[in-house]
Amino acid sequence: MSDVAQNRQETGSELKESIVAVNRTAKVVKGGRRFGFSVVVVAGDGKGKVGYGLGKAREVADAREKASQAARKNLVKVPLKEARTLHHDVIGHSGAGKVFLRAAKPGTGVIAGGPMRAVFELLGIHDIVAKSLGSSNVHIMMKATFKAFENIQTPKEIAAKRGKKISEIIN
Repeated sequence: MSDVAQNRQETGSELKESIVAVNRTAKVVKGGRRFGFSVVVVAGDGKGKVGYGLGKAREVADAREKASQAARKNLVKVPLKEARTLHHDVIGHSGAGKVFLRAAKPGTGVIAGGPMRAVFELLGIHDIVAKSLGSSNVHIMMKATFKAFENIQTPKEIAAKRGKKISEIIN
């Protein structure tokens, strides 16, 4: 068994992965063209943990493996409301990109485009409305989405900060 396969078993096979983007670059050399690939992968457990990673290599498979390892290394825990949506609306910025994430009623589904949809599905969110403003670059959208996740607070955290009870915060 290779080190990579063994590593996968140790980190847990409960993580699912999704390839979000594959980019090919070419360098012209004396013998022809040299191709390089970059891959963006999202990994998540469907229960509130998600991460993304970028991998670059001469082969797609190697780039995917590097991206997968980076995604597993950069997992983030996101507090979910009723294990289906966010607690509140939130905005995330990265460079010229901006994402707006809005909590939604049950039955709404995942209304999001591009790479954000993959993040929400692997995160375990079932009801959300998301809008990407500014840049449509995959890397920028991913960074902005994860910055938005950093700004999410649970009612318990807000109540503790204000010195109130959770019931006062929710109502």
